[in-house]
Amino acid sequence: MGCSSCSTSKGKQPRGCKNNGTCGSDGCNKLTVFDWLSNMSLPSGQKPFDCIEVRFKNSRKEFFRNTENLSLSIGDVVATEVSPGHDVGIVTLTGELVKVQMKRKKVDWKDENLPKIYRKATQKDIDIWQASRNKEAEVQKRSRELAIALNLEMKISDVEYQGDGSKATFYYTAEDRVDFRQLIKDMARAFSIRIEMRQIGYRQEASRLGGIGSCGRELCCSTWLTDFRSVNTSSARYQHLSLNPQKLAGQCGKLKCCLNYELDAYLDALQDFPDQEIKLKTEKGLAGCQKVDIFKGLMWYAYDDDFVNWHKLTIHQVHEIIELNKKKQKVTSLEEYSHELAEENKKEFENVVGQDSLTRFDKPKNKRSRNKKHKNRNKRKPKNAQ
Repeated sequence: MGCSSCSTSKGKQPRGCKNNGTCGSDGCNKLTVFDWLSNMSLPSGQKPFDCIEVRFKNSRKEFFRNTENLSLSIGDVVATEVSPGHDVGIVTLTGELVKVQMKRKKVDWKDENLPKIYRKATQKDIDIWQASRNKEAEVQKRSRELAIALNLEMKISDVEYQGDGSKATFYYTAEDRVDFRQLIKDMARAFSIRIEMRQIGYRQEASRLGGIGSCGRELCCSTWLTDFRSVNTSSARYQHLSLNPQKLAGQCGKLKCCLNYELDAYLDALQDFPDQEIKLKTEKGLAGCQKVDIFKGLMWYAYDDDFVNWHKLTIHQVHEIIELNKKKQKVTSLEEYSHELAEENKKEFENVVGQDSLTRFDKPKNKRSRNKKHKNRNKRKPKNAQ
């Protein structure tokens, strides 16, 4: 998504507004909500909603109360209340849609303890905020060195400074609990700020850092995905995917979230299929299921004593054989059912164009007759012809 300030180069390639996620219209940021009520006036006598949605680093959004009745619009930089000091963020949503977002995220807008907006950020506030943001990369590198020196099994993945530069939040990932009391003392001594440690999951880490997935597109968690549902290996089994950890794992090292996208469609399609554990009884012997094509409605069976030759059947044929087996009747063989399916396919695709016999374009050409015509044509030419 691009904002109205984004430009293009001579080759029609997007050049961007070069604001690195802090553009005024907030259109270059992920999870931006379109305010479709912005051009509509409120009914007479109704006061505007006094809560505002504000975005901070990495699309972290929180809600604040506009107690001073400031005239705010999307893209305004504001100073908000935190404990202690103040933070600086960008307004992403105003008006009645904020109430909808608060209800969706289960935030009580009637809560009197909701933090408030102090003022529109002054130039001094913005300068301090930008200077603090510029120090985050160096602070993250130094904090990792301190953690390695203490032999702590943790990874500091991101650092977020508070708007006034008095506090920094360190986001880290770890397999087990980590005793980082000495680390906090060392970092407070090195950086001279208040330290807050916050543990996040591997999926949250990937959403904050971003990246390119195996599909060639940006990670879903860093562009549009807001909730992280649990993904099990059963999702891959239902879709008949090979249980290869290298192919099923995403950038975060966990199972890919996209395994759940088409799972419902597969589960609906599998309702018409018989149980794959049921073996078909024929006069030639028992046959077990080897492969399934869910959306074509086909199943491949092989005899227990011959796993090389597979026989393709439709789910209706399999149901028919199972019903006969329940009546203690055995079919002759699977070959007659697979032969019937092959005959049906042949009849269906044999006469696609509607021309069974040879057309004039399919007749073989006689080179001798063509040469004879060419000689007769040359004999008929007059003598004075050039």
